[in-house]
Amino acid sequence: MMGSYTRADVAALVDHTLLKPEATEADIEALVAEAAELGVFAVCVSPTFVTTAAQVRRGDQKLAAVVGFPSGKHLSAVKAHEAALAAAAGAAEIDMVIDVGAALRGAFDRVHADIAAVRDAAPQTVLKVIVESAALLALGDEQTLLDACRAAEDAGADFVKTSTGFHPSGGASVRAVELMARAVDTRLGIKASGGIRTATDAAALLDAGATRLGLSGTRAVLDGFDR
Repeated sequence: MMGSYTRADVAALVDHTLLKPEATEADIEALVAEAAELGVFAVCVSPTFVTTAAQVRRGDQKLAAVVGFPSGKHLSAVKAHEAALAAAAGAAEIDMVIDVGAALRGAFDRVHADIAAVRDAAPQTVLKVIVESAALLALGDEQTLLDACRAAEDAGADFVKTSTGFHPSGGASVRAVELMARAVDTRLGIKASGGIRTATDAAALLDAGATRLGLSGTRAVLDGFDR
């Protein structure tokens, strides 16, 4: 699998990510510098660091911010305002977390409304919707994951994303990405994120249908591909 991807191919699909609560401004500056060195597509940071990242980013490097992170249990109005503030500070992409509990009990009207509120608040951004696929599969079933992805599409998302990387159920899996690809076909992008630590992991997820990767250990993953 890895032979079909070059290091540059994969780097162009990566959101180089730092979302640890103990991160500092200096860490974000280092993240942005490393992202430029590695040639990745974007950096992904917490809302409090959007301004810092925007000030030091280089070239055409994209900037993504998380919203409602990591629990998704924020009021929709709060998520929407957070997204609007991030966009105003320079974020071109928003990665929002759904209310996983609402999805698990089948309240997809609420899931839809939550996503639509963020879409309306930041209409010019690329909207990636984090569905916590591992939790939906472990605590629900495959249909729950499919329905969550379809609600995201109907509400105006540009991507569906597997995971925050913080949920105890786990991160991205090949099975989850395959299901997500079935749900949205090629109409939306699919971001695999959470627990991707090797080139083998990354290649398997790309083969399953992922079109973007969220990585914190980006250098280690890219080092596994031919240059």
